[in-house]
Amino acid sequence: MSGGLTLDDLSGPLLALRLLALDFGHLPAPTVSVSTVFPGRLELSLHSGLPGFEAWREALGIAPQDVDFHVQCDGRTRVLRSTAAYAGVELELIGYGDVAVPVAVEAGAA
Repeated sequence: MSGGLTLDDLSGPLLALRLLALDFGHLPAPTVSVSTVFPGRLELSLHSGLPGFEAWREALGIAPQDVDFHVQCDGRTRVLRSTAAYAGVELELIGYGDVAVPVAVEAGAA
């Protein structure tokens, strides 16, 4: 072995994912990411509008004021992002949605 992480090193986020599937299987399916770069993090991203993000936010008990908002893609995509502790890992929740009327984005923003 070359000293890299093993699958066991990712057991925290994988266990959290399993618990989420059991407790919140009725919610919209997110894109799931577990990474060796951040082995203590589980990322859930929802790409089909913001209602799915809101459903997950409410289910996880994340307060609205704990959600960051910005726009990207030349002001065409809204992005909501929040992190919370869940089952001993950092859970990052991200939602993407279209902006009805594109907004001007300042250089260097987003």
